Amino acid sequence: MINLLLVDDHQMVRLGLSSFFSIQEDFRIVGEAENGKEGVNLALELKPDIILMDLVMEVMDGTEATEEIISKWPEAKIMILTSFIDDEKVFPAMQAGACGYILKTSSAQEIADAVRSTFNGDNYIEEEVSNILEEKKEHKDREYLHERLTSRENEVVQLISRGYTNQEIADELFITLKTVKTHVSNILSKLEVEDRTQVAIYAFRHDLVEDE
Repeated sequence: MINLLLVDDHQMVRLGLSSFFSIQEDFRIVGEAENGKEGVNLALELKPDIILMDLVMEVMDGTEATEEIISKWPEAKIMILTSFIDDEKVFPAMQAGACGYILKTSSAQEIADAVRSTFNGDNYIEEEVSNILEEKKEHKDREYLHERLTSRENEVVQLISRGYTNQEIADELFITLKTVKTHVSNILSKLEVEDRTQVAIYAFRHDLVEDE
């Protein structure tokens, strides 16, 4: 028997899911919550096998609720059940500790099969959602360290690469010496290098130095 907790702010969604799962021989609804805060409390109290979690809710959203549940009960299995597939919602939810992601546009049978799969130890992720996560991963893999730099930090990198001292950079950009030192410190951290020479080497290797 798979014990389920439903967390969704729409009563009709909870009613529909509850009605469907109640006629399945291997499911039992042990609780329902209409927001993330209630979901956290019930999850920690009831310790269900699977938590079906909506994302967009009042009081506390699904991502926050997932994060809090996992922090207090790491073994929890939380499946996101939502209408949203944009990466701004998908990625944070998965990072929070959700082990599955399925869309509300899926059929009741597909949702049930996904829950069974998750219960048996698999991470079920809808194909559309999986594609988004893969694109996000590929983008992260392609990311260069210098993409973290602000436009002002890029200007400082240019001048460091041309041999300017901190005071000369301050004079060139009409900023204080203290501000220059802060920029240099941030640049070293973001480029993961130890000194100004390595900043210059990085800049030339990645064609960041513009012709004067």
